[in-house]
Amino acid sequence: MSPYELMSTDMKFVEASVQNCIPSRYFCAAARLSFTQKYVDRVQRAPIALTVPVADEEAQITALLHRYGTVLSSHSMPDLLSVYTTDGVIMAPGFTPAAGQDALKAAYARIFSTIKLEINFSIDEIMVIGEGWAFARTTAVGSGEEELVDVGLGATLAHLRGENQPNATSTAVEADEGWIIAGGSKRRRKERTNSNNSHCGRRGSSAGARDAASTNPFVPDGDLGDQTSPPENPFSTNKEGAPNGAAKATTATREERRKERKLERNYPAIEHSYHARLQSHVKITDLQALVLYLLADGNAPQWVSVRNRTSIRQVVMLMVPGLELGMFNGKVSLDATTAIGVDKSVAEQAPADLASNAEEVTSAEKDKPKFLRIADNEYYPASLKPSRLPDALKPLSEIFEHVWPIKAQGEHRGNQFIRVHSPIHTMLTSQIPKTKEEKQMKKNGGHKGPTPQNSKHWDNKRTPITEYIATLGEQQENEYNLHPAWFLTPESKAAAHKERLAAGRSTEDGWVDTKVASLEDGIVPENEIEQGSVTAGRHIISVDCEMCKAENDQLVLTRISLLNWDGSVAMDKLVKPDVPIKDYLTQWSGITPAMLENVTTTLSDIQKELLELITPRTILVGHSLNSDLNAMKLTHPFIIDTGILFPHPRGPPYKQSLKWLAQKYLHREVQKGSSGHDSVEDSKTCLDLVKQKCEKGPKWGSGDTNAESIFKRLGRTPRPKANETRAGAVIDWGEPQRGHGGQAQLSKGCKTDEQVIEAIDEALKGAMEARDGAAAKVDFIWARLRELELARGWWDDAKTADVELIRQNALQRLGLSKDGDDEVEVQGSELGDAVARTVKHITQIYDLLPRCTALIVYSGTGDPREIRRLQAMQQQYRREYATKNWDNLSVKWTDTEVQALSQACQDARNGVGFIVVK
Repeated sequence: MSPYELMSTDMKFVEASVQNCIPSRYFCAAARLSFTQKYVDRVQRAPIALTVPVADEEAQITALLHRYGTVLSSHSMPDLLSVYTTDGVIMAPGFTPAAGQDALKAAYARIFSTIKLEINFSIDEIMVIGEGWAFARTTAVGSGEEELVDVGLGATLAHLRGENQPNATSTAVEADEGWIIAGGSKRRRKERTNSNNSHCGRRGSSAGARDAASTNPFVPDGDLGDQTSPPENPFSTNKEGAPNGAAKATTATREERRKERKLERNYPAIEHSYHARLQSHVKITDLQALVLYLLADGNAPQWVSVRNRTSIRQVVMLMVPGLELGMFNGKVSLDATTAIGVDKSVAEQAPADLASNAEEVTSAEKDKPKFLRIADNEYYPASLKPSRLPDALKPLSEIFEHVWPIKAQGEHRGNQFIRVHSPIHTMLTSQIPKTKEEKQMKKNGGHKGPTPQNSKHWDNKRTPITEYIATLGEQQENEYNLHPAWFLTPESKAAAHKERLAAGRSTEDGWVDTKVASLEDGIVPENEIEQGSVTAGRHIISVDCEMCKAENDQLVLTRISLLNWDGSVAMDKLVKPDVPIKDYLTQWSGITPAMLENVTTTLSDIQKELLELITPRTILVGHSLNSDLNAMKLTHPFIIDTGILFPHPRGPPYKQSLKWLAQKYLHREVQKGSSGHDSVEDSKTCLDLVKQKCEKGPKWGSGDTNAESIFKRLGRTPRPKANETRAGAVIDWGEPQRGHGGQAQLSKGCKTDEQVIEAIDEALKGAMEARDGAAAKVDFIWARLRELELARGWWDDAKTADVELIRQNALQRLGLSKDGDDEVEVQGSELGDAVARTVKHITQIYDLLPRCTALIVYSGTGDPREIRRLQAMQQQYRREYATKNWDNLSVKWTDTEVQALSQACQDARNGVGFIVVK
């Protein structure tokens, strides 16, 4: 037995003339070979592949090809299958390859039932290309024992369809590289081309798929997922075969029919171009750029082909955390079987299953499920083939053509990743297009670095101070203890209180909340606001505190300074801590033991004064104000943090120091010398920075963080053929209007994935109410399905307690809640059920879409749990390192942890995406 095996063959039938009835040549056997295991995706480039290694390659290949010819002539199915590898392929021009032993058996059964073969191979060329693979080109001469009308491919397919062949004359077209491609008449080729025109996704194309399966002898029964021919437009009003023109709407006017025909000719599509050469991974920012290209003023994408984008009327973007590429390539098991390891690119994987002879393959190996050949580090998408998908994922192949590897944005320092950016923020925040002047400045060779922001050419934009109040998301990101007014429902307030109890930051732990019942209490009526006032009728208090280290290594309040908007001192007092002081930190706090010797004012006394001083219309100003509020054990909803107003170029959690901000923007030196900080001076510095920001405008001090909400950018884009601009909606669990949905024209909170689907349907129909109560049409919808994320244990909204009760209810509803165990992670068949449920929701959303609507699905990130664990460990280390000696640290952050965090970030950046136009 030859150690070689066939991996794939490419049959190229050559049709004979009518006079010759018996062919002079049955087929040209195929030819080239690629041992990269990508033959499924690149079948036209890799018709034959052979296993290696052997000593006398050419002799072994010759023996294999002659044996192949012998078994073809014998029509012996077992002998024929033994020549192929377990995942062998047979191909014919214009048809889908048949891959795998079962598919090969079905394909050859169809061939043998149609044609009787007598084959003699003539080997034209054998070329061994390195160790591991070879190249072979052959010609075969055949004869038939019985007379056939025509033995070409067209006649074979006509025979399967039961059609007559009045004109069997064929046209042989010479292709490149010396291969002969046979085809029918030009009319037949044109008809086939016209019948394959596509204007939509795979759903609704079952009829076309059935026709293709019935005429393709190389496709096994029931396997319709690998159809390369696109489906026809299901919305066409001029379909062949419709009785008495039933497909046309009898009541449609001539103008409507004209528009329908025009839409048919120019139906939009977003497709992967097989000629594209990707140089890097597709990122979430590329998906955002695609949305802006479709709906706004974005640039055309280079990684995907967009046809007739002006016909795309709406875009629905669906974020589905929990989906990952491992489910498609077999790395993550969706049943009770063990997942396979896929940690290398397809080109790097060694096909160990090709090293054994076909006779040695066990029945278990033959029955082993097959998956898509794609790894996390691949650039290119993989075709969704039902035969290579778990049952839970197969419905996706009816909608989408490909699965794309998508990378989330990350931040790295040197060669080490330190964090992964939020996939929500990345998608919904876009860079503001540069002006012509800025672009020209960048082109100027004498300019280096970011565009300077100075007052010489600065146009002031006076802005009310209320525009700078930190949002809920900003306070969460900067670790503020949230005031109860942020939570709208009793359930969310109860969940937040439970979280504060667990963190030791509740009223039972000595904390106080300012007397603000709701956020609306802070609104000042227009008739009470002085015209042109930047304070907008609000009471502004600038705060700065000094702290010392207690015996329990906690920072305790020892001095507090409050300044009014006019710079006058509202309060400047020393505070006697309730616990003994271990370290006065004089070099920073300026506090000495002598200063506190006769002080009797306690923290509770300060809290009582603050509760009398602070009203619902009060705004607290400070630098890294969360530290001061922690020392005061106070919460207030309306705060302005200069660390947020003047962001660090690297973004949170990094902040510019107050000393640096004073030097850069106020040209002032503060915090000098070794006698410690002056809280009054620091408080005045914060106040002056905020005043400057109000006078200069929001962009002042923003540096290179030149970004805005995607909804603002859409809001500047006029809607075609309408006197209005485009609008967007956010649909998410919880209260999206308080976070990432705050800038959207419409937003709606949900508690289940089913409610998300209902809200999407409502928005698509223009029935969702805007903030003014009127129904509004939307062009862009961003929504999130979270039940799969919940089932996998990836949900971590510890900072957003307003949805904690929703989470707990969802766990109970899905049957995932366990007594006394808050950690949830389903695996195996339970995970398969969760995935199937989510995929069903995706198909339901697709079915709701009107035609010419683009659907973009992305997972966001991979498993984020290891990043969260390491980042929590790093934060604990930083807190302890500031007050403890190295030997007393409970957590130590070394190069080992740095490497682990970097690897966890790289793993979590991997996601998936799907794109289609309905």
